[in-house]
Amino acid sequence: MASAANNLLASLSPEQKAKAFFDLDNDERLNWHFVPMERKGLTFADMSPAQQHLAHGLLSTALSHRGYFKATTIMSLEQILYELENKAPRRNAQLYYFSFFGTPGTNAWGWRAEGHHLSLNFTARGDTVVLAPSFMGTNPAEVREGPRKGLRVLAAEEDLARELIKSLNESQRSLAIITNIAPRDIITGDSRKAKWLDPVGIAAAKLSARQQVLLRKIIQEYLGRARTEVAEKHLARIQKTGWKAVTFAWAGGLNSGDAHYYRVQSSTFLLEYDNTQNDANHVHAVWRDLENDFGEDLLRKHYSKTDHAR
Repeated sequence: MASAANNLLASLSPEQKAKAFFDLDNDERLNWHFVPMERKGLTFADMSPAQQHLAHGLLSTALSHRGYFKATTIMSLEQILYELENKAPRRNAQLYYFSFFGTPGTNAWGWRAEGHHLSLNFTARGDTVVLAPSFMGTNPAEVREGPRKGLRVLAAEEDLARELIKSLNESQRSLAIITNIAPRDIITGDSRKAKWLDPVGIAAAKLSARQQVLLRKIIQEYLGRARTEVAEKHLARIQKTGWKAVTFAWAGGLNSGDAHYYRVQSSTFLLEYDNTQNDANHVHAVWRDLENDFGEDLLRKHYSKTDHAR
């Protein structure tokens, strides 16, 4: 990943690099968003075709095949919104920004790929990589007309959770369903600090074996955005703290087309999913690391061993 990042940086002109490169401790590293707005960084539109290939190569080093497919397809949905919104300039599949924080491959460093409905934040130190916050969204959640009719980029995130909530008996639902009205968005929004959310819903310990498998599949769908080595390290942390302590909470309707929200969390992570906007055809889904968002723990180790007075 560091090699791919350095290949892209080496291809940039001084003007391009000035847009893309920041010090590791620059406040911009925490300034993440998922709405259509102007950001800092270097966009695909600012790059030559060769540089765009290098940027995609970087993405593919950090994401799994499934994650890369989701990310690039989310970018492509901007063309559908462009057509639906009378060619609104803000709907542009080229307006995805790449930003680098610190020199790739040296001690601790990070980078971000971000635009409308996509924010992938990476922090690395040695062979350890943290992908958090990791946000993906889709509008429309389901393409309902045109040549791509039926496309659902984040289908698994919705379908697995609905299968789980519908499998619960009355007693289990009384714990899992925290309200019949779904919130208008993910609760944590674009906060710089991930936090535990109450109420927690139902603990995995109160689920049947089949239901626990479904809950694990939801978590694995989110972690599966990252390359295998990264995902496995996150899964190992969940295993260490105990799968039965993981909780699942649902809000809103239970049927397809109903506005709905859910969250899954434990002591190490939080994932949130919301589909309420645009007549429940607009998804926001995020993975947060409650201990290591933005590589917080990695950076503590880095600063403790680095003389920053020089």
